[in-house]
Amino acid sequence: MPMPADLVCRRLVMHGMVQGVGYRWSMVTAAERIGGLTGWVRNRRDGTVEALVTGDPAQVDALIAWAEVGPPAARVTRVIVNDASPEGLPARGFEQRPTL
Repeated sequence: MPMPADLVCRRLVMHGMVQGVGYRWSMVTAAERIGGLTGWVRNRRDGTVEALVTGDPAQVDALIAWAEVGPPAARVTRVIVNDASPEGLPARGFEQRPTL
């Protein structure tokens, strides 16, 4: 499905102490606070957290900036950001997904 020209889609992979610290729940809350974002976040079996986010470039950048810090108990060491396809996004909103 093509994306409107004014929207971007990014895949984020957060490294560090990002599981067991409320990272996913906090990211959903941050995305809702920023507003206008669609996407998901999930733990990965390798200890990272992965997210797919789509929205206005400024809103996506705001969530990426949040992801680089995360919630208070997290210790983010690196966030890898890549362009992505919006396939598999929820119809609207930002949600937690099961571990992959």
